[in-house]
Amino acid sequence: MAEDGEKSAGKGFKVADRRRFSETGETRETGETAEAPAAAEAERAEAGAAARKSSAEPPVEINFSTFVISLSTQALMHLGEIADPISGKVETDLTVAKQMIDIIALLGEKTRGNLDAGEQQLMEDVLYDLRMRYVAAVKKR
Repeated sequence: MAEDGEKSAGKGFKVADRRRFSETGETRETGETAEAPAAAEAERAEAGAAARKSSAEPPVEINFSTFVISLSTQALMHLGEIADPISGKVETDLTVAKQMIDIIALLGEKTRGNLDAGEQQLMEDVLYDLRMRYVAAVKKR
């Protein structure tokens, strides 16, 4: 019996991870071993660390105000007020802009009474500004 254990220990074995998604949620290619995702993850981590070192800007703190401002920035992009950061092009999609404005309004309704004075004022100002810009964009067409 001990001889069988010694023989199999020298042989080794291969572990095949048959899960469809990796630990990060990305789709795996078929036949990928458990070692391959770890190596790929290590490469991604190194690339991410290099990108963070090259970036001089500290990460932005996420709070309610920055969340509302990010939604309003998306609405402005769809209104054609600012360029798409990825393509660099200014494009107008009024349907999506209206949807973003409605999402901000919904968020304002659902959080009413739970915001401090500054957050409430921000919501009102952002909604007023976006609605006026939306009306102006619709009139242009």
